[in-house]
Amino acid sequence: MLKHRSIRPVLLLLAQPPKAQRGLSQLKASALLRTPGGEALHVRCRLLSGQGQPRGPGLRTRLLVTALFGAGLGGAWLAVRAEKEREQQRRRTEALRQASVGQGDFSLLDHRGQARCKADFRGQWVLMYFGFTHCPDICPDELEKLVQVVRQLEAQPNLPPVQPIFITVDPARDDVAAMARYVQDFHPRLLGLTGSAEQVAQVSHSYRVYYNAGPKDEDQDYIVDHSIAIYLLNPDGLFTDYYGRARSAEQIADSVRRHMAAFRSVLH
Repeated sequence: MLKHRSIRPVLLLLAQPPKAQRGLSQLKASALLRTPGGEALHVRCRLLSGQGQPRGPGLRTRLLVTALFGAGLGGAWLAVRAEKEREQQRRRTEALRQASVGQGDFSLLDHRGQARCKADFRGQWVLMYFGFTHCPDICPDELEKLVQVVRQLEAQPNLPPVQPIFITVDPARDDVAAMARYVQDFHPRLLGLTGSAEQVAQVSHSYRVYYNAGPKDEDQDYIVDHSIAIYLLNPDGLFTDYYGRARSAEQIADSVRRHMAAFRSVLH
């Protein structure tokens, strides 16, 4: 049987100051101490390096909390960005309306010879381009882009249909027959509109479209210099937006979708 003095070395060791106690961390989990009498005292040491202390949240929990926090921040940022884009679009639409573009009516003939006015397209979204059938490159490229936009929107059956329209700025050469031959190469619903010089001038002026026929060559051919833009009209028949050559079909389609989502009729 061990006497009190047999455990004195142990008590002295544990009574050392904290600096000395840190040496305990170098001990194995199990050690033999010798008493003055030679008896072996088996001591189990619990290291003071943090073993046995209460554990915090696990790694998986911390990762989950971090992910949820990041998702929350990301969602908030996307919401703020979407609201900012909607506000910019509202301001742009209002500014374009105040510019009085596309005010008033027009009277033209379509490529089937049927009389058309702006009221015929009420209730429809319209993408409209001004050009001429003898244009060597820009007009075909822009019409093809317009048609790509229409096809992209047609691929989404939940969206309302968009009516594509091509209005000539060269009525001297682009009669009904010429327009019919031209529009058939682009889209089955592309509507070609022409008229007299006065009628074309009136609708062009209404949409702020500049055009001017150049000098004729020896074959009596000529180029018409004109504004290049695709116009968007909403179902109220109001000019809503326009897109220059730098805008891609994808960008225009995205813009049209946003206008559709934000549209509220002012005629009801």
